[in-house]
Amino acid sequence: MKLTRPDDNRNWRERWIAWRNRILADPGFQRFAVRFPLTRGIVRARARTMFDLVAGFTYSQTIAACVELGLLELLAAGPLAIEEIAARVDVPVEGTERLLRAAAALNLTQRLDATRWALGADGAALRGNGGIVEMVAHHRLLYADLADPVGLLRRGGGGGQLAHYWTYAERAGEGDGDDVAAYSRLMAASQPLVAQHIIDSYGFGRHARMLDVGGGEARFVRAVAARVPRLALSMFDLPAVGARAKAALLAAGLGNRVEIFGGNFLEDPLPHGHDLITLVRVLHDHDDAPALALLRAVHAALPPGGTLLIAEPMAGTRGAEPSGDAYFGLYLWAMGSGRPRTADEIRRMLRMTGFAESRIVPTALPLTVRIIVATR
Repeated sequence: MKLTRPDDNRNWRERWIAWRNRILADPGFQRFAVRFPLTRGIVRARARTMFDLVAGFTYSQTIAACVELGLLELLAAGPLAIEEIAARVDVPVEGTERLLRAAAALNLTQRLDATRWALGADGAALRGNGGIVEMVAHHRLLYADLADPVGLLRRGGGGGQLAHYWTYAERAGEGDGDDVAAYSRLMAASQPLVAQHIIDSYGFGRHARMLDVGGGEARFVRAVAARVPRLALSMFDLPAVGARAKAALLAAGLGNRVEIFGGNFLEDPLPHGHDLITLVRVLHDHDDAPALALLRAVHAALPPGGTLLIAEPMAGTRGAEPSGDAYFGLYLWAMGSGRPRTADEIRRMLRMTGFAESRIVPTALPLTVRIIVATR
């Protein structure tokens, strides 16, 4: 029996890819495939996918215009005639119609008759998620940095509007109240949906004391407090961020429930005495060296048998591949810090930093957040 060597498999795969690409790029094959009944549907679907890739920025800007003008909120109150919509958003009727038609093609709005328009199904879903709406408005900074994507890639990431927005990305440990206000608000707005998926997926009630590291305005801690009333809660973040969290907790009537620690988790030791430490959308914001340093700090702060919970979007997620390397890959590059990682990469990092074992905890919406739990 002849054994197949790894090099043989690689050569066969490379030959197959080269042959496939020659066929798909051939104009004659493309004309045949679009006419042949068994391949026509596949070709049309692939053509739609390719067009969406090329036109995606226009779609995003259509959504951005709807959000900036308050169009979705306006139509949520009920259908309106186009003249009234135009007057309310302060855009000429011709421009309003152009936007309404573009939004309808994306299922954000819906035409009822010759003059009246209603909110579309996807528009209603978008409106119901404040975090997405905040991100749409926030993407203005990302798009400015991506206006010259090659220049962004060549200069090594950061250095633009997004890096200035996320002040800690290029100036670790810094940030006064004004610096942290904008990104703290954004994280607070986008956190509730993520928090609910995490709490629905993992049993926090099995723990006695939880420390949320990089907790921002304490939206995740507040969500846990509401669902697990007996769990003692703490939070660790930059002092300026912690001050904003304290104000939010007081307003929510949780001022005495949550202990806040101020510091820089890349430089200062984490407080001890917690059997659960959480990193919610924190690890992927940091390059490998600081991410490993953070994991070591968590390991040092946990007691034997203590638990680390990592929750964030991850690269290589089946069915959500573009959200990893295509979206977060370039977003974090523009931010100047971090990269998307697969679950396997994170688990390798956990082993490198001393965690005895780890496991993936399923979530209802992996595109939004996945969970890895590790034991010290």
